[in-house]
Amino acid sequence: MSTPIKKTPIKNRIGGVFLPVRDLEKAKNWYSKMLGLEGGEIYFGHIYTAPMDGTAGLILDTMPKWRDKNGNISTYQVPSIQFLTDDIYASYQFLKENNVELITDIEDEFYFVFKDPDGNLLMICKDLS
Repeated sequence: MSTPIKKTPIKNRIGGVFLPVRDLEKAKNWYSKMLGLEGGEIYFGHIYTAPMDGTAGLILDTMPKWRDKNGNISTYQVPSIQFLTDDIYASYQFLKENNVELITDIEDEFYFVFKDPDGNLLMICKDLS
């Protein structure tokens, strides 16, 4: 007999994905160009909430509380965020033309990995929906 799942006050929905950045304005401008973002809000002087479609928002944060004694912050060294595209080849070419560091070629005609200016590894995948 299975144990019933207890009620929880926590929603099963991701509200946002935090991405560590060193320079908020530089990161905001780069992501706006790469993702075609317009608008968004800056909060507390260190957080930028990007206007994204879908259920989760992208939050760029200089994360002053989480820096080491030298002021450094760790970046994502595995692709933890997946952006979608309808045209994987056009997306790859767009990033290449914008001098974005591409980590992999297009794999399985489905995805590739790249770095943002802070060194975070990110992924673009073909949208199958």
